[in-house]
Amino acid sequence: MGHGRSGRAARAGEREGWRVMGRWCTAWRHAGSGGAKPQSAAPASAPAPGRRRAPRRSTAPAPRTGPANRTAAAGRTASVRRLAVVTAVLATVGATATVLAPPGGAAFAAGEAPGYAFADGAPRIEGTNAAPDAAALTAGATYRSSLPRDGTLYYRLDLDAASDAYVSVTAVPGSAGEVTAVDGIRVSVQDAEGGSCSSDSATFGAAHSPRPVTAWGMREIDPGGNRCQEPGTYYVTVERARPQDSPPEDWDLELTVATEPRPARTGATQAPEAWDSTSPEAVPGEPEPRTGGDGFAHATPLGPGAWRDGIRPGQTLYYKVPVDWGRQISATAELDGAREASGYATGALRLALHNPVRGEVDDAAKGYTGRPVTVGLAALPPVAYPNRYAMSGQVGAVRFAGDYYVVVHLAAQVAEDFGEGPFGLTLRVGLRGSARSGPGYAGEPRPAGLFAVSAQDRAAAPESGSPDDDDLAMKAVAVGGIGAGSLLLAGLTVWTAAARRRAR
Repeated sequence: MGHGRSGRAARAGEREGWRVMGRWCTAWRHAGSGGAKPQSAAPASAPAPGRRRAPRRSTAPAPRTGPANRTAAAGRTASVRRLAVVTAVLATVGATATVLAPPGGAAFAAGEAPGYAFADGAPRIEGTNAAPDAAALTAGATYRSSLPRDGTLYYRLDLDAASDAYVSVTAVPGSAGEVTAVDGIRVSVQDAEGGSCSSDSATFGAAHSPRPVTAWGMREIDPGGNRCQEPGTYYVTVERARPQDSPPEDWDLELTVATEPRPARTGATQAPEAWDSTSPEAVPGEPEPRTGGDGFAHATPLGPGAWRDGIRPGQTLYYKVPVDWGRQISATAELDGAREASGYATGALRLALHNPVRGEVDDAAKGYTGRPVTVGLAALPPVAYPNRYAMSGQVGAVRFAGDYYVVVHLAAQVAEDFGEGPFGLTLRVGLRGSARSGPGYAGEPRPAGLFAVSAQDRAAAPESGSPDDDDLAMKAVAVGGIGAGSLLLAGLTVWTAAARRRAR
């Protein structure tokens, strides 16, 4: 998830490098041969069509032009042309690198925060106003939809009696509309008779800043449960939390569905009572650059360590951290001070953690006065399957291994008092404890590998200070740019040597 975009950037950079190389070769041949052949119908002294004759600066007689002088002049002209070609090519390579800049960086106009990036190729599905007409959601898939201001939308789930099912819904409001603190979305899962299996809501909070909000619902198999245990048809409902105060425009939606098999062997049915609940110390060290993604599907991999980025008012950045069974994750976000520390923005810096099915684990926010501010997550238990039996929602959400998402939002209102930014952002991510084996599922989750950390995941999320801690997208751009640049320099060397031999 997110690796495909880096690969596409690398291939695009390679194609662009070869295209630029071809144009450079053609221009070089023209420059070395004196340019385009003159038109025989026009006198040599006549100005080119459409161009004004340069004004005379001197009335002194021109020097005599013998064969040697003409050769030297031609050499100087070719050199000037070659210099112009090289300058143009270097400018083109620079433009290519700019075009291929990663979307999480400064590839947007000043004063404009980039929007949410939906999963590539996600099919669009329409919610219905009645359960019997609802379209089906398939486990392991991601969809796009839209949510009107009024009414409840229905989507259908066909579930067995051997797996837990999870649905996440991310709503993306427009950046122009005003939102209230209690507005947002509400998501629920219901059985065929309309009985509630779960319900969750996500609101914009005290900052009143339009941003992507994510709520999740679930159907859990519980040996002692008496509702939502049977196989068959279930429904997901999505609605706005405060429609009467909500902006009139439709909101874009991104929906995901995942299933988790039961363990092959029966284990503990109670949450662990003892775990290290002391607040973790902030991760030390000099932060290293890492550009955040602009959606769950494009989250930037991070390992433990200190990382540096930039964020604009109204922008939301996404990072993902692979967390094994038995490990505890912690995170803090630090926002730099502004040039003018005058004003106050409520709940300006928001930090949230989401689990592998995008369910929110914890969130925290602080106001901003223009001075540096730090916000951190609460102490969380080690990732363990029995956490789902806890009464605390925070503990219950840390129920499986996989990619955990660190999400940072800077309120749009910050721009009113402190400017458009970007503002310096430092993330410090910690992982405590030793990795352990998982519960041993009786089947395969959907999507496959969702609740595990693979070697590929670890390689994509190096720790800060390691030699592989550059942004993956930047690596792709660098490979394309360096490859094209190397070809150009090699070509320049060859043709320069040949030109010198011809001149001699």
